[in-house]
Amino acid sequence: MDQAMAISTAAVRSARHSGSGWLTVASVIAFVVVLPIGGLLLEAAKGSADLWGHLLSTTLPVALVDTIILLAGVGLVTAALGTTTAWLVTAYEFPGRRMLEWALLLPLAVPTYIIAYTYLDILHPIGSVQGAIRWLLGYDSPRQFRLPDTRSMIGCILLLGFVLYPYVYIPTRAMFLTQCGNLIDAARTLGISRRAVFWRVALPLARPAVAVGISLALMETLNDIGAAEFLGVRTLTVSVYTTWITRSDLPGAAQLALALLLIVVALVALERWARRKQHYATDARRSRGLTVQRVSRPKGMLLFLAGLMPVLLGFGAPAFYLTAEAWKRYQFAGLSSRIIDEAFNTIILAALATIATIVFGLVVAYATRVRPGAKSAMLLRVSSMGYAAPGTVIAIGVLIVLDGFDGFINRTATAWFGFSTGLIFIGSGIAVVYALTVRFLAISAGGIEAGLLRIPGSLDHAASSLGRSQTATFLHVHLPLSKAAISAAALLVFVDCVKELPATLLLRPLNIETFATHLYGEAARGTYEEASIAALAIVAISILPVILLSRVGRARSSIPR
Repeated sequence: MDQAMAISTAAVRSARHSGSGWLTVASVIAFVVVLPIGGLLLEAAKGSADLWGHLLSTTLPVALVDTIILLAGVGLVTAALGTTTAWLVTAYEFPGRRMLEWALLLPLAVPTYIIAYTYLDILHPIGSVQGAIRWLLGYDSPRQFRLPDTRSMIGCILLLGFVLYPYVYIPTRAMFLTQCGNLIDAARTLGISRRAVFWRVALPLARPAVAVGISLALMETLNDIGAAEFLGVRTLTVSVYTTWITRSDLPGAAQLALALLLIVVALVALERWARRKQHYATDARRSRGLTVQRVSRPKGMLLFLAGLMPVLLGFGAPAFYLTAEAWKRYQFAGLSSRIIDEAFNTIILAALATIATIVFGLVVAYATRVRPGAKSAMLLRVSSMGYAAPGTVIAIGVLIVLDGFDGFINRTATAWFGFSTGLIFIGSGIAVVYALTVRFLAISAGGIEAGLLRIPGSLDHAASSLGRSQTATFLHVHLPLSKAAISAAALLVFVDCVKELPATLLLRPLNIETFATHLYGEAARGTYEEASIAALAIVAISILPVILLSRVGRARSSIPR
């Protein structure tokens, strides 16, 4: 009896301390993520002497107004395109529908700065497109007729909308696919037309998904620096960059970055408010999906063309232009050694950041499995907060923190050993890897947590009854069964690291260029066609997660409804 009680007490004690090591490491990771935000607050508190007054009276009002107008416009365009295309391929059967289901994801492969540079050249007043339009209309020169300038707020809104609408399309289509067909049929039996069903039943039920998609698209808009700057829109993100680089005013940039962070917080709060009462439940065993309506061939062709338009504008035209320009560039100068160096730098930085992000994400996600509760859930949320912050904000926070560490190490080495260590963290690329890890840790932790949730808890108990430790269970049970989720998360993080411009631009070591920074530099000089090969490489790499998403979408849509 005493022996049984002793065993039971030991088991309880073991269970109480089980996973404490994972929780401790997860706490350290959460602290590492929060550190740049803390540095930002401290730097902003220093003030920037007379410059802040100048920023407050001149830069901030213009940047704030432009940012709000841009967010409102992009939100409207992405909501309209994402929702209508999702309903189109979910509710109607027409020729080419299967192809559109995955083709509508392709604009995700085109970063915002690349579509801006591309359309500036495609729609140039003396370019082939405007020349053809003038020829058709009987005009001879741009002075007689020219399209509205792409470098404008309207141009920026439309271009960003055409590449960011998939953020709304993906969750909204998933919501349409899982909506209960019984509700739609009940509405039809009450005499409501198919079009009215969309407005009065399907769209209200899908509103939470639309809100999530719009908030993601707006966060990408806030993160953008290349497109807005070259299209002449002075957003807060652009102002943060110019305040730091042009005016060399780090406290002022930190204060603007905090204002930018407040907008992000407001967006998240608005998204949660928009779907605060949007809850409904269905009987999963008896419910069936939406019945697809077959349409006539002429109407089907119109629906196909309507669905194809955003794909052509958001992916087809830029991809064709980049391919043609890259081929011309290759024939003229071949593949330069500079491109090879940039490819090496891009892959190395993205790979290191991906490894760090996956390892950190694995620890944080696994801590929630072995120590479920409020503390582990909070650590997961804190570790994921970097994804909501624009890359410019994180870059400035990382710079402030690592500059402090570099200064401390340099002073210590000089005082004790008589030599200077220089900028160990900022000058070696560690700062870029740090910023990318903080920025994309949410993708890693969220994806791996979803994979771990699919593993039944009975396997944990079986491993424990066989005397396996927590670490052994992780290595021999959870890790092999989570390979697919880890691989998918690694792919998404790697591609996002390749595409990321603001953090890489601000923190890269001197004389180190990646595809994204090379493209930005050429665009700044007005010679973006010189970087067409780099831009095409970014788009080609970015197609990989689109293929992954399309396979997931096909698997989901093939579930019997």
